[in-house]
Amino acid sequence: MMDQWGAFCHPRIVLDPSGKGPLDGLTFAVKDVFDIEGYACGAGSPDWKRTHAPADRHAEAVASLLANGAKLVGMTQTDELMFSLNGENYHYGTPLNPKAVRHIPGGSSSGSAVAVAAGLADFALGTDTGGSVRVPASYCGIYGIRPTHGAVPVKGVIPLAPSFDTVGWFANDPQTLLAVGCVLLAGMREDAGSCQPYRRFFVGKDLFAVLEPDDERALTEAVRRLFDAVSDPPQSVTVAEEGLDEWMRVFRRLQGAEIWQTHGDWIRSVKPRFGPGIAERFNWSSTLQDSDMSGEKEARNRIRGRMLELLGDDGLLVLPTAAGTAPLRNTQGEAMEAKRNRTLMISCVSGLAGLPQVTVPWASAGGLPLGISFVAGPGHDLRLLHFVGELARKTGMACREGKPDNLVRQP
Repeated sequence: MMDQWGAFCHPRIVLDPSGKGPLDGLTFAVKDVFDIEGYACGAGSPDWKRTHAPADRHAEAVASLLANGAKLVGMTQTDELMFSLNGENYHYGTPLNPKAVRHIPGGSSSGSAVAVAAGLADFALGTDTGGSVRVPASYCGIYGIRPTHGAVPVKGVIPLAPSFDTVGWFANDPQTLLAVGCVLLAGMREDAGSCQPYRRFFVGKDLFAVLEPDDERALTEAVRRLFDAVSDPPQSVTVAEEGLDEWMRVFRRLQGAEIWQTHGDWIRSVKPRFGPGIAERFNWSSTLQDSDMSGEKEARNRIRGRMLELLGDDGLLVLPTAAGTAPLRNTQGEAMEAKRNRTLMISCVSGLAGLPQVTVPWASAGGLPLGISFVAGPGHDLRLLHFVGELARKTGMACREGKPDNLVRQP
């Protein structure tokens, strides 16, 4: 299989299924942070690969997929140590976004998103700490899920910030997204409640206000069309009563402190060569090593309480997936950092609350993909996946999904 998009790492790792099951006949790719027996992960960093031994067993999520009939067709590129939302790797280059080749694919699960968007794999695994599945899914015009924190085992996955880290996945259609979920979320009992409809819908008006005007208009219109087809208009609410900038501050400080706790010793010992942006973020994280985070932890508990109160057992929050469409490749400096920060204002909501979020490719602006997201209560992962599939069927979106033969090959 040719990889003209730069999605895969070298060497190409291919593994046949170890068993049969609901994923028979499907192929998948895996972000280069998941253990594969006999292979040393690179985590987007030559220095990481050089200083770590090959794994003695597969990551638990990978083993589950192989045991249920799926075939692994490659390991995929990632940002250095997963600490970016862009997908641009200083050492290995940037995978091409199949839906918009002049624009970044998003990160840090860039290669996995590109592999799916280009039709090189039926689905792909990524990790999502601050948006690393959701953002590339939005930029590349595909489906993606960040599950409830702790719902999918992270054993055998390189950590970043453990209290935020999740194993997520991408697909080109909601049926495949659900099929993978039924395997990876096997610890969640699927019963009649999984198919119960949601009865209350909320639009986060403060989250939509983060978008640029053209993107906000496009996304608002797409959401209006969706709900015209299936229900009464959703209720407009302010999600972050303290302000999204405060929620993002809490997230960044908690995440940064955990990142340095996780990788600080290795960085001090190895002195790895990081690319622009990544180096500055690790340097900033190092300044938090002796900080008292009790206030931020209390704030996270309040934020989680706010989200649980809002959603209850039958509510869904509708929000943008990212702060607009994908930036152009090689955008530098303040412009890119500002876009990243605005995206974190949106993506930190489910991260702080530990909630499942699915992004769908049902909107566009200026000819570029623009993801719509749905956030549900904790443990509602399968119910949310069923909802997305049913909504796609009711609205006809299942017949208009972006496929690999509809790639936007821009000059």
